[in-house]
Amino acid sequence: LMRTKITIGLLCLAAVLAWTGIAGAQTATPAPKVQLPSGETVWDLSGDWEAFVENSGPMASFGTYPNVYRITQTGSAFKAIRTKDDPLLTKGVAEHGHAPWGRAGSPSLQGELEKTGFKRVQIVFGGGGRILPSQGQISDDGKKIVIDNGLYLRVTLTRP
Repeated sequence: LMRTKITIGLLCLAAVLAWTGIAGAQTATPAPKVQLPSGETVWDLSGDWEAFVENSGPMASFGTYPNVYRITQTGSAFKAIRTKDDPLLTKGVAEHGHAPWGRAGSPSLQGELEKTGFKRVQIVFGGGGRILPSQGQISDDGKKIVIDNGLYLRVTLTRP
């Protein structure tokens, strides 16, 4: 009789744990979307994103570094600024006489969204002087973005 009560108690506990696990999994929501006047729905990229910048090709010697990009979005158009100085700012000036990196508040990305992801996306090099046409991918849950210009730079953004 005691063994039966323990077994029933353990089965009830297992059922409650399984149910809360399933309920918890269902509350993991994807990133928000916005509906445009056209009726089309696109990702809402607004907010702060952890940015991981990887220099490649002719810029590979400058390595990789983190930053935080603040994206503002109006309809399908978006722009991002750096929230911190890029750490390679002074190294770029010393080696090249100019810096392809930017200060806090300077533009870092711009583009336009469509239902399937990016209609266009551009990396803004340095303080805004050079626009690099790029390719971008948004993850299925809208919480990770990879933007690559194919030559100098790849930026990976994740929602904190």
